[in-house]
Amino acid sequence: MEIGSVDHVELFVADAEGTAARLCDSFGFALAGRGGEHTGLRGCESVLLRQNDIALLLTTATSPDHRAAEYLRHHGDGVGVIGIGVGDAHAAFGEAVERGAVPVAPPEEFGPVGARVTYASVLGLGDIEHRFVSREKPGGPFAPAIEETGTGASGGLLKRVDHFAVCVPAGELDETVRRYQDIFGLTKTFEERIVVGSQAMDSKVVQSRSEMLTFTVIQPDVTRAPGQIDKFVKSHGGAGVQHVAFLTGDIRTAVRTSAERGVRFLSTPLSYYEALPGRLGEIGVPVDELSALDILADRDHTGVMFQIFTESTHPRRTLFYELIERRGARTFGSNNIHALYEAVERQQAADTAARNG
Repeated sequence: MEIGSVDHVELFVADAEGTAARLCDSFGFALAGRGGEHTGLRGCESVLLRQNDIALLLTTATSPDHRAAEYLRHHGDGVGVIGIGVGDAHAAFGEAVERGAVPVAPPEEFGPVGARVTYASVLGLGDIEHRFVSREKPGGPFAPAIEETGTGASGGLLKRVDHFAVCVPAGELDETVRRYQDIFGLTKTFEERIVVGSQAMDSKVVQSRSEMLTFTVIQPDVTRAPGQIDKFVKSHGGAGVQHVAFLTGDIRTAVRTSAERGVRFLSTPLSYYEALPGRLGEIGVPVDELSALDILADRDHTGVMFQIFTESTHPRRTLFYELIERRGARTFGSNNIHALYEAVERQQAADTAARNG
């Protein structure tokens, strides 16, 4: 199964128009299309946003029987579908089902001759749909019943989806990784056990051969004190996408611009930056500038990377986003997980204090 890209991400949301407006205002996405009953969509309305190689489809159910309605009842707003770009969606679907995937939708072709597009779906992690997409040529139709209104933001600061971080209940990590290996042909590239104070979690990374589809899969250690992964699984109602990471070529500008537009990022303690030069050496960016923007840094054997995480605005404090810049580094900032973990704990403590007056 040759996976070439993350074709698109579909979020099931309570208010597609409102969510689209916030993503455009906050991160510079541009409206690229709409669909609803008037275009042939049944039981839902959708808004398509684009920015460079990122396509986000925001879908709101208009019928209680639509899959998005069921998802919202169970999880609240979140990632319901990950579109996977492949050379042949028919073949990918058949291969995945033969290897044990649960089918969701058989192959469907649409579009004009010479620009045909094929969709076919199976279940992936939890109840997240993985939609195989093959396109005969760039610039063809995006999806059935989506009226496209523009090409999106080609000059935006966000380039493509870098990876998905997903949380699973305790005891499901190994089986989830095995299924991604056996069904989708992904390769395990990294694993780590992380201990922060009295809490702990285990993480494994699986990635396509093209390195364009990557999942960081995390489970809590329930023998230790409950932490943010336990809280995500409980609040989300099971396994799901904790955050989507967007690749940028200039994280400092992206953070400044997004912050000016109202995006709130997690803060990082000053002690983190005081220790950074001794931990990483020269990284090509002044540490005081990273500190002013709360950007994290890490190094692996291939280079340096920078990352930052947004606060979750989700009512359940589940889904959030990451911005990441890679200067050769191919890993995911494992040394920064402690800082992220602590930052999320601070946000949750602040939420608790606010609720308690």
